[in-house]
Amino acid sequence: MDWNNSQPIFLQIRQQLIQMILAGDGDTETPLPSVRRISADFAVNPLTVTKSYQSLVDLGIVEKRRGLGMFLRPDAREKLKLHERESFLKDDWPPILNRIRFLELDLSDLLNAQDTGNNEDA
Repeated sequence: MDWNNSQPIFLQIRQQLIQMILAGDGDTETPLPSVRRISADFAVNPLTVTKSYQSLVDLGIVEKRRGLGMFLRPDAREKLKLHERESFLKDDWPPILNRIRFLELDLSDLLNAQDTGNNEDA
């Protein structure tokens, strides 16, 4: 994995786990990848991975089952969607909105942008 130097590695691993969960990978009966496995796959310290998982435990997304590993909670996806939406609206959306306003784009420009992109590829 290519690490982004502007963000701590544990947050980047956490984001990978979040994307996996939101994509529908994993269920409440199957353990999530172990700390050791992720640590080996990404060549990072196990404590870094543990910190990533702990942040998901703190959000109520993941639960530790002693001797079994980490598991998704039954309401994990819904809680995670709510958290990610709130985070997007608070952190990501304001600069995007400011740029839209600065460029004087309107809704039709934004909705047609995908069509324009597809036509350039053709």
